[in-house]
Amino acid sequence: MKKEKWTTENMPDLSGKVIIVTGGNSGLGYESVKAFAKKGAEVILTSRSLEKGENAKNEIGKSKGKISVMQLDLSDLNSIRKFSAKFHENYKQLDVLLNNAGIMTTPYFLTKDGFEAQMGTNHLGHFALTGLLFDLLKKTTGSRIANVSSSAHKQGKMDFDNLLFEEGKGYSPLKSYGRSKLSNLLFTYELQRKLEQNGIHSMAVAAHPGVAQTNLARYLDGKFWFKLLMPVFKLISQDQAQGALPQIRASVDPNVKGGQYYGPHRGMKGDPVIVESNAASHNKEDAKRLWEVSEKLTGVHF
Repeated sequence: MKKEKWTTENMPDLSGKVIIVTGGNSGLGYESVKAFAKKGAEVILTSRSLEKGENAKNEIGKSKGKISVMQLDLSDLNSIRKFSAKFHENYKQLDVLLNNAGIMTTPYFLTKDGFEAQMGTNHLGHFALTGLLFDLLKKTTGSRIANVSSSAHKQGKMDFDNLLFEEGKGYSPLKSYGRSKLSNLLFTYELQRKLEQNGIHSMAVAAHPGVAQTNLARYLDGKFWFKLLMPVFKLISQDQAQGALPQIRASVDPNVKGGQYYGPHRGMKGDPVIVESNAASHNKEDAKRLWEVSEKLTGVHF
């Protein structure tokens, strides 16, 4: 991809904007909250733990904008509904929903609603959240839904006969992670198509961080092979501030268009530019089917 220098200095003034960042207490989410608040936005930092959220807010310190911490557990539909209800009580607009939170390469376990955890958190949780906040997004001119995917989407394969690896059948941490990240893109592109078909002036975009040094890889830390590869990992990766730039750009750059996908220009690291996702992510039949299954599983309809 062509190199194009874009940093947080290129961000427009965000005064008067309301932005939600899921998983804003650490990693890429933390960097995004910090950048948006610095430019004057009112940022809702969501975290499973209110304490961790408040600690992150205190670390960021004074900003031109305002940071509010709200509790949200994306692996729990009840928590997502409570968050949406509380948000609706306090806000009448939503300019950007940055669906950033996620878990990566975990052992097999289930969410509170009985979904395999990576698909349940990374895709179904964010699908439900977006649907429950959709009325506010729809009425806020120029609003955006930005979904954070991963280059691991290229390893993902959709299997609608066993989408959630029932009882661990066929499960591997990487297989599930790849599927959840492919689902993020299928959801983004299908949402953009639906927005255009219905004449709604919002947009859906996606981003990936390349290989970023965050705590997301904590489930790999103890693995012997991961320790061996650590020196290589450090060479090919970038720090979390640089890793967050694609999702920050996708969220607020005025030149972004619906359905675009942003990532580092060198694939694993580099400046944030428009990148291509694989053919599987553009499969309209899979996207349509995933949407229908997601509505059925979550009980959330747009």
